[in-house]
Amino acid sequence: MKLARGRAALQGRDFVIPEDVKAVAIPALSHRISLRPELWVQKVRAEDVVRDCLESVPAPSAEDSATARR
Repeated sequence: MKLARGRAALQGRDFVIPEDVKAVAIPALSHRISLRPELWVQKVRAEDVVRDCLESVPAPSAEDSATARR
């Protein structure tokens, strides 16, 4: 979250958007994943796992955010 906030600030915003989270997720999370040896053989990288997760989860819409704040 702090990285996403920092990226938003560098972009001149005082709020985080889904693209901020996606931009920092791979470098922030991939080094924390330990893959099973059989995945190493298949040449699957931790970065690929994080990328697949990001692609499989839809970003919340502005309406979802407004509803969550209520």
